[in-house]
Amino acid sequence: MTDSFDSRTAVLRLLADGEQHSGEQLAQTLGLSRAAVWKQIRRARSYGLGVDAVRGRGYRLRQPLELLDHDQILRGLGGDLRRRVQRLDVFAELESTNSYLCGGAKAAPGQLTVCLAEYQTGGRGRRGRSWQMPFGGGLSLSVGWLFPMQPPDLAALALAVGVVARRVLIERTGLAVQIKWPNDLLHGDRKLGGILVELAAESRGPCHAVIGLGINVTATPELPPDTNAWAGGATDIAAAANGRAPSRNALAIGLIAGLAALLHEYASSGFAAYRREFGHADYLFGRSIHVAGVDGGVTGTAAGLDEAGALIVTTGTGVIKVVSGEVGVRTPS
Repeated sequence: MTDSFDSRTAVLRLLADGEQHSGEQLAQTLGLSRAAVWKQIRRARSYGLGVDAVRGRGYRLRQPLELLDHDQILRGLGGDLRRRVQRLDVFAELESTNSYLCGGAKAAPGQLTVCLAEYQTGGRGRRGRSWQMPFGGGLSLSVGWLFPMQPPDLAALALAVGVVARRVLIERTGLAVQIKWPNDLLHGDRKLGGILVELAAESRGPCHAVIGLGINVTATPELPPDTNAWAGGATDIAAAANGRAPSRNALAIGLIAGLAALLHEYASSGFAAYRREFGHADYLFGRSIHVAGVDGGVTGTAAGLDEAGALIVTTGTGVIKVVSGEVGVRTPS
């Protein structure tokens, strides 16, 4: 199990309270030189954090930070679920939580591997897109699970994950979250989060699934323009809830618990157990859409999902089922 902060980012742990801290105090507390403290201040600023320096008084974060807390998350999972977590690794900085779990030791059947990071240097979305959030501005969470045999509707796993993530967000925030096929979480026509499922499967054998969730909590307006390709732009929970953001640790606990239940059930239930709930939250339903990458592109009206999670599109020449592709919403001309 890996805890969050190493010696390169220890200053941030002390600054997280939003209070003023002198450089001398920081250096003495951490056993660092003043030069080393200044180096960590520069690192914090490179993460997108606002750090004010006042001559003779020291340093202060413009906004306090609730840091991800390894022990708090473990305690919050409760005894039964905690025993099913094979690893819980929390990092201050990491290239990608999904890449970390994809390249690491696989979980034993029935057990979870979990990774969270305050900041990703190479966060990834679907189709290789970048996914970036300021340090501490969101939740970057990945969960690894080994299916002893490939489950039914494996291609629809991301859709079921969307249903579970929406449940947790509604419970923790009360926001009316919608799901855009195949992997986006939206609020008010803006992107709130995204899902990336990566699979390593053997024919008629085991399947290792890594499920990544990126959710904006207090990220905007610092979100870089390439955070997502959603035309409506991005939002975060704080903006959507009039400044009331939930505890990121509590949100992580809820999502880990929800994903654990989903993965335990999915081998027997498949997508069928989540289809109706997806329908209640289906952002595309009834909208005029264009799907790129399908026979040169398909234009029509989104008509929900079939039993296996394929997108049903009603066109002028009939009904088409789409299993993959880039979906854009068409605005009336």
